[in-house]
Amino acid sequence: MTLTGQLTNTRTTPRRKVLVSGAGVAGTALAFWLNRYGYAVTVVEKAGTLRSGGYPIDVRGTALEVVRRMGILPQLQEAHTDSRRFTFLDGDGREVASVNPHTVVGSVAGRDLEVRRADLTEALHTAVRDDVEFLFNDSIDTLDPFDHGVDVTFRAGSRRTFDMVFGADGLHSHTRELLFGTEKQFHRYLGYCFAVFTMRNTFGLSHEITMWNTPGRAAALYAVGDDDEVHAFLNFAHLDPPSDGFRAPEAQRNLFATTFADAGWEVPGMIAAMRDADDLFIDVVSQIRMPRWSSGRVALVGDAAYAPSFLTGQGSSLALVGAYMLAGSLAGRDAAAGFAAYEHETRAFVTVNQDQIGKGGATLFPTTVQALKQRNDMLRNLSTMPATVGRPAHSALALPEFTSTR
Repeated sequence: MTLTGQLTNTRTTPRRKVLVSGAGVAGTALAFWLNRYGYAVTVVEKAGTLRSGGYPIDVRGTALEVVRRMGILPQLQEAHTDSRRFTFLDGDGREVASVNPHTVVGSVAGRDLEVRRADLTEALHTAVRDDVEFLFNDSIDTLDPFDHGVDVTFRAGSRRTFDMVFGADGLHSHTRELLFGTEKQFHRYLGYCFAVFTMRNTFGLSHEITMWNTPGRAAALYAVGDDDEVHAFLNFAHLDPPSDGFRAPEAQRNLFATTFADAGWEVPGMIAAMRDADDLFIDVVSQIRMPRWSSGRVALVGDAAYAPSFLTGQGSSLALVGAYMLAGSLAGRDAAAGFAAYEHETRAFVTVNQDQIGKGGATLFPTTVQALKQRNDMLRNLSTMPATVGRPAHSALALPEFTSTR
């Protein structure tokens, strides 16, 4: 097995074995860096293969330096989707404003990247697949930490022991639940429910986003390149989190259909497509806020530890930066010291990005007539502004250079 970028120092002790739960952005990036620092890495993923769907995602600011150091920046630049226009419509489907997407989300044209999620996960996986063990169609069932490691039982029935375990299994992390308890302790509901799915691009859209709004409701069509399909998005304000019955698929569809029953523009067709979509994903808009990201020999990274919500557009960037900082903090340190350094050096960056709520994405979804009018006035002003200056939060952490003492 060829070790990509592996350190060449001579080892006198066996490589420490670690387990990463989740083969998404955070988990695969973490596997890359842990391998770089000399760990024997296993990644377990409950899906049968890498996930190919999902909305396009952004790589901005500090995260760009992470992917540059991984050697995958040229691939991502080639995969850049280059969205060129973001058009906003009123309730009757009339244009309010058409702006450069970068001015809305706070990214920098010509530098920050937007790529299909599948392109990012494939680039990450390709960079590490020859050096790391991947277990698909499996997941962690139980964790039993002890002084010098963690005994893990997998759902497929096997049992193995690792020196450390890392939860990179997303917003609804099972690893986090096993270690810290129920999600509701850390879940911060942000007042919206959303649905995403794909549908046929019968609208002639290309490299653009079109969003319809009324107070408390939004519907958008997102054309990535010249694809035959568009990403459809529905979002509505809901004061309190929906009841437990919201988790039932048919109840979810019915709630969105009822909420948008009188909507105009292309929304009726979107609701019909939602009914039949085989890639429909529905959830509430939320963040994960935790007082600590580790316990003993188990640590969390990415959305499992600090999901910022799509309203910030920083989920993938935080995952990439967090993975780099976690693995680097462990280089030459034991678990306790490494996890402490990871939290100390990374938390301020995470917090300032989570606090971007209301400074960008949230303003896209006004809940009152007055707030919608103010947003529309802001958009008309934005339409005359160049997209040259990004948000300071995106680059608020200068990446350290880590070296291993192994």
